[in-house]
Amino acid sequence: MPVTLADKNVAILVADGFDEHQMTEIQRALTGAGARTKTVAQEPGVVNGWQGEGWGHHYPVDVPIGEALGSDFDMLVLPGGARGFPKLRQNLHAKRIINHFLEANKPIAAIGAGVALLALGDTAAGRIVAAPTELHEEIQSAGLTVGEDNPQINGNLMTADGADLAAWVEEAVAFFADADLIRRAA
Repeated sequence: MPVTLADKNVAILVADGFDEHQMTEIQRALTGAGARTKTVAQEPGVVNGWQGEGWGHHYPVDVPIGEALGSDFDMLVLPGGARGFPKLRQNLHAKRIINHFLEANKPIAAIGAGVALLALGDTAAGRIVAAPTELHEEIQSAGLTVGEDNPQINGNLMTADGADLAAWVEEAVAFFADADLIRRAA
C-alpha cells in the first residue's frame, strides 16, 4: 500500500544557504505522497539554496517566518545547510515554531545541520538525535544526546546526519505517515 499524506500540511523551514538537495528531495517525496508543503523562510519573496560548492537556485517563500504559525502545520522539516542554519538559529520566530512542534508533539524530521536547530527548543534537552560529527559538541552542550542509529527516531523526532539522503527521505515520509501513531503514543 503506498504511503499517503493527503491533507497534511508540512512546513519546510529554511534560510539562504540551506542544502538544496536535502530540501528538494524531501519536498518532492512529500508532495508525491500527497502532502502540501510550504517553504517558510525569513527572506522575503525568495530563498537561495546552496548546492555543492556554490549558490544554487532561488525558491519562492510560501510563508514568511514572521507570519508562520506552528498550528497551521501538521509536520516540520528542517533541512541542513551550513550557511542557512546559523541564520535560523538567531531568529526568534524559528525558535517559536520549533518550540510549538516540540510542545505539541508534532513530528519533526531534521537532517544534517538542521538537527542543530532542535537545540532552540526549550523542551529538546534529553532527546536522542543523529547529527553530523562536527555538530556533536554543540548538540550535546544544548542537552541533546547523540544516538547510535542513523536515522534516529526519538518520539516525535526523526534525525539523520545527512550521509545517506535517499534513505532519510524514504524513512522521513514513512515516519510522517505514522505521525498519528506517534502523537497517540505520547
